[in-house]
Amino acid sequence: MPHLTIDYSVQLADVLDRAALVRELHPLVLERSGSTGVCKTFLRPAETYVGDGAHGGSAFVHVEVGLRPGRSETLKAHLAEDILHLVDKHLRAGGADGVVLSAEIRELAGSYRLARPEGRPGACSHPPNG
Repeated sequence: MPHLTIDYSVQLADVLDRAALVRELHPLVLERSGSTGVCKTFLRPAETYVGDGAHGGSAFVHVEVGLRPGRSETLKAHLAEDILHLVDKHLRAGGADGVVLSAEIRELAGSYRLARPEGRPGACSHPPNG
């Protein structure tokens, strides 16, 4: 049940095939993290600026993956590297070079809950405590 957020510079909208990226990213995250369930992904174009202003801005992509606790830092670091390679592959396929990339694998907070549409209202994955 990983949660993914991909923030990307708006100028990449025409060169980044987001659907193709997500099609490869979801199985990668599930396999490498040992997660079960289905990935949920937000794709967010953003006005961005990277640099000191002297040479203009660079495009930027940041991928964040939220997982339930229990993965080692080594596993999370390897997953982040795999994600960076995949994003780079997709950007190069679209003709984008020199894009600044980052990835972060984090643990979901203990307060995390998931409500499914078929169970609303009140059918969260954990019942409320009195």
